[in-house]
Amino acid sequence: MANRGAIARRIVRACDGLGLETVAVYSEADRDAPHLAEATQSLPLPGVRAEESYLNREALMAALKTSGADALHPGYGFLAENADFAEQVAETGVAFIGPSPKWIRAMGDKAAARGLLADKGFPVLQASAALDDREAALEAAERVGYPVMLKAVGGGGGIGMRVCANPDELTAGFGQTQLMAERAFSDARLYVELLLDRPRHIEVQLLGDGQGNALHVYERECSIQRRHQKLVEESPAPRIDRETLIEMCDAAERVVAELGYDNVGTLETLLSSAGRFGFLEMNTRIQVEHGVTEAVTGLDLVQTQINLSQGEPLPKRPALVGHAMEARVYAEDSQRMVPSTGRLTVFRPPNMFGVRVETGYQEGQLVTPYYDALLAKIIGVGDTREQAIGRVLVGLKGFMVKGVNTNIALLQRVLQDDEFIAGTLDTGFIDRLLDKSTKEAKRGAN
Repeated sequence: MANRGAIARRIVRACDGLGLETVAVYSEADRDAPHLAEATQSLPLPGVRAEESYLNREALMAALKTSGADALHPGYGFLAENADFAEQVAETGVAFIGPSPKWIRAMGDKAAARGLLADKGFPVLQASAALDDREAALEAAERVGYPVMLKAVGGGGGIGMRVCANPDELTAGFGQTQLMAERAFSDARLYVELLLDRPRHIEVQLLGDGQGNALHVYERECSIQRRHQKLVEESPAPRIDRETLIEMCDAAERVVAELGYDNVGTLETLLSSAGRFGFLEMNTRIQVEHGVTEAVTGLDLVQTQINLSQGEPLPKRPALVGHAMEARVYAEDSQRMVPSTGRLTVFRPPNMFGVRVETGYQEGQLVTPYYDALLAKIIGVGDTREQAIGRVLVGLKGFMVKGVNTNIALLQRVLQDDEFIAGTLDTGFIDRLLDKSTKEAKRGAN
């Protein structure tokens, strides 16, 4: 497992269910992580920073050789969508648990991926080709029409994105966004995309066997996000015609079947206020929010990744039962969204019916500044959306954390907001909620 935290722990659990032994790797900062004791074996990586450890391909390949493992799971983040790393692993005769490197590479270029999907008849958002300089970006933005989103070609996870309402904002932000893209993805190319007014972010869970067969496992609603980072996800998506959603899922399934995609992946879309879907990107890995789909289908997606990598056939599509919702608990100041670090003097996740917790931390462990600030995912499952909301809320209220700041209070505000309860969602929801809270606080002060 070339990863850490909640996903490393999740992979261990999936492998245990298949009777497979596991090898964990860990940096010095993660030496107290709970998944190390749960894995069959653990091997150290140098340093504490990501570039010294989980992004250090030489160190990972050395650990892979030492372990004697016959497969490598990249998890999500780090090198999970690095085609060169996937090729390097495969060249040693070890299976890379994920799609073939050609699909990682094809979908990693966001501009090229959009063209690939458009050629197959899937609707795409109005956007430019890849751009190398500011002048080309300004010309492209005039054609697309302001406001636009300036985005990294190799982007993901909300990194390398900037809203530009006019040419002056694009001119001012181009260089910084390009630098961010270069640092994060080793690719400074950008493109511009039409910015939709109050869109919804809907993604489709997909499976492919590389033989022209594919399967969708329904959709996830991911509109509740801040600074392009998802905070709350759910399935099924509320207040959208079910027939329309299934048509979109079927279209995504058809496209990946025709392409010959060969493992688990997620096709992400934006739904305009006019009710039109447009392709956003395709992630060639397991998603952070995969547990939402597992909760409403009973399908173990991590085990499915492993099975597909071994050449096993696609499973049958399970029924969609009930409703599931996930809230991401971050170690951060939820007002400024600044990561919070420190020792977890108290860390007691909820243990209750209808609530699933995914975490890579335990009490006494140090939360460092070196990696993602995600502490845990709280997944509530119910017969109805209202019941799922209630269970996530109860789980958050019962989650005792001391030693770091968290965004739990913000998540509770989201889940109790009238708009959210009504299912009136879009990607600007959090900003409106925070604006409303600020105005209420000012009125109270007066």
